Amino acid sequence: MNYLDTSVVIAHLFSEDRRPPMSLWSQAAISSRLLEYEIVVRLNARQATPKVHSVARALLNDIELITLDPPSLELALHPFPVPLRTLDAIHLATLLFLQGRGLKLKLATYDRQLTRAAQTLGIPLAKV
Repeated sequence: MNYLDTSVVIAHLFSEDRRPPMSLWSQAAISSRLLEYEIVVRLNARQATPKVHSVARALLNDIELITLDPPSLELALHPFPVPLRTLDAIHLATLLFLQGRGLKLKLATYDRQLTRAAQTLGIPLAKV
């Protein structure tokens, strides 16, 4: 199962230079509910068309979104081996929380710092 970071979903929605392979979307995916907020805020900031909003909503409906709750957020309060921005730390903390519950996850991200932190922690990366 893949844990999706916002960078991968945004790249897909806006056809950026780097785009995840279409096969990624046929695999089981999970993320923090934070993903939904980040996506909608960025769509609004870019004044995305209703069609793009609709595509994003359909995509989000296929991703299992994990509630931001104290046990997972608590992990974000601890230092990571690589400095991370707040939202990236919350994503990584959610992934670690889920791994602690026995889920085998790969991180799908284009973010360099998040990739470095995952590699340092031994978290496998999805091919994106």
